[in-house]
Amino acid sequence: MSGTTTEQLAGKVWRIAHRMRRNFGGVRRLISGRADRARSVHDPLRPGQRPQDILAILLLTVGVAVVVFDIPTYPWIRSLPGEYWRTFNAFTDVGKAHWILWSCGLLCLYLLALDASRLTFRMRMSVGAAFTYAGFIFYSVAATGILAIIFKWCLGRARPKLYEQVGPVEFDFFAFHGSYTSFPSGHSTTVGALATALALIFPTWRWLIIVVAFWTAFSRIMVGAHYPSDVIAGTLLGMTFTFFTARALARRRIGFQLSAAGRFEPIISRASAGYCAKALWYAACGRRRVTRDLAEPGAQMAQDMKRDQDD
Repeated sequence: MSGTTTEQLAGKVWRIAHRMRRNFGGVRRLISGRADRARSVHDPLRPGQRPQDILAILLLTVGVAVVVFDIPTYPWIRSLPGEYWRTFNAFTDVGKAHWILWSCGLLCLYLLALDASRLTFRMRMSVGAAFTYAGFIFYSVAATGILAIIFKWCLGRARPKLYEQVGPVEFDFFAFHGSYTSFPSGHSTTVGALATALALIFPTWRWLIIVVAFWTAFSRIMVGAHYPSDVIAGTLLGMTFTFFTARALARRRIGFQLSAAGRFEPIISRASAGYCAKALWYAACGRRRVTRDLAEPGAQMAQDMKRDQDD
């Protein structure tokens, strides 16, 4: 009996692995098949988006922060009541990358293991959108996190806790010591990447996302972990990398598209996103089917669209 159960479990695992491999192959073919389209799209970078412009912004803002803000910030924070530190310390770890990578990574793996051919039209659209945007967030946060680690371990800037010993502008290149990993801020890099990704995916929520991201990044200064220039550099790193990642996707019409004005827009419209959200909610409540009748795919699609209109 146990042997039969083990064989059934092994067969199920093999089918899931085979399905994931097949779905991953489909995703790879989709991306590689759009390379020609990306080369054919003439989308010159606008002023302010060119690499030299971004470098100028980085040098200006970080330089001003080093000269004007870094020196008085740490003594000022030390003079504040302890309630400030406890308040900002309560939510500063939102900027850690591990919860974002785990949630997005597991979601992508779960969606890869699904047999999407059996899902209804709206559910397939929901799965496609969720996989695309979760993968976009995962890649942006992971890549910028790796870049931040490389920069901070190579540059070796002393953290604010060494302010009284070495001052605010002490750099020990390739020190490879935890006390010399202040520039740039890894938390702020993650916050910048995540906030930029979410602002592009949910443009109507952009300002709320920006404000929440600002206070989350600012908390790294208030808890005494980084100088203002560290936070600015990390935030710009996360924003810039995520922006160019979204631009590369938009040129291939994967997740995003370029409007007539040259702006990024989610490729799924607000109406379609609303229909997908309702389909997921109704499926979770048991009010709508998740799988479709494979014998009549066209009829099932028409039925799904009719239900969307009725809702």
